[in-house]
Amino acid sequence: MKRRRHEGAPASAGAAGESVFASMPAGASAGAGASWPDGGAHLETGRPRASRNGAVVFAVAVFAAAFAIVLVAAQLAAGGVGLAALAVAVVAGWLASSSVHVVLEWEKAVVLRFGKFNRVAGPGLIFMIPLVEYSAATVDMRMRSTAFKAEHVLTADLVPVNVDAVLFWTVWDAGKACSEVKNFVRLVYWVAQTTLRDVMGAVNIAQLSTRREQIDREVADILERKTNEWGITVVSVEIRDIEIPDELQESLSAEARAEREYNARVILAEVEKEISEMFVDAARTYGREDAALQLRAMSFVSDSVKEKGGLVVIPSALSEAFEGLEGLAKKG
Repeated sequence: MKRRRHEGAPASAGAAGESVFASMPAGASAGAGASWPDGGAHLETGRPRASRNGAVVFAVAVFAAAFAIVLVAAQLAAGGVGLAALAVAVVAGWLASSSVHVVLEWEKAVVLRFGKFNRVAGPGLIFMIPLVEYSAATVDMRMRSTAFKAEHVLTADLVPVNVDAVLFWTVWDAGKACSEVKNFVRLVYWVAQTTLRDVMGAVNIAQLSTRREQIDREVADILERKTNEWGITVVSVEIRDIEIPDELQESLSAEARAEREYNARVILAEVEKEISEMFVDAARTYGREDAALQLRAMSFVSDSVKEKGGLVVIPSALSEAFEGLEGLAKKG
């Protein structure tokens, strides 16, 4: 049974932790499966999403280490731990955890200084100045796939079709993707959908099956030009399915059958014409050369008894042809 999804944008997602699984909208859960915003389609990912638990544990460990060091120092200096020491320990832990971060191998951290873009850091261990710098976003740099669908798209000959496609893209500049665009995941979805509508509007219904690869490349090239300035590159676009109205399918099928029958009749007529021309050439040859006609008669008799054998009764006229052929052989 064919799965259908309503046309719409993916759910909003923050800059950190966007979905990268095939056909998964941004912000969807990446556990055993993910649902579309309309609740229609359910995608089984088959494997759990990559986790950032290690980075979180590292931040907690840094906080705990700074907190413990301050408490131990207060214990040694004052002989006890008071509210002031606890407050200082909390502040020290927060400053330590905010100055050291772990960025995963496939991520980039966008660092702002006093609210202004400063640099893109990572992967690995990065250091920031507390209260001055902070990580505004963590962008996944791996390949992403976005499924999108354009419904009731009018082709060049005004035929409504539904087109289902998949876009493969990746972020190559995390700084531009976060500073130039508010939500680049949703932006890519909408740009891909509108571009597909524009390209399909310039194609006739009869060209959809023969120009599919060309349409894929054209959509990908247009998207690449549009998104490159935002730090995003489009790898490819693949059209998965094209749905046309049922009544039009019957008309196209009848047209295809008529065209095949027409081609078959044309080929048959061409073959018959070639055979008739060969017969005319053969008749002219037989008319000019009596020996050729007599050889053809002998070949005909030989072919008739070659497979099963038997006795051949021939008319006297044909026997005279054989005698004439024998006389020609003796003269030669």
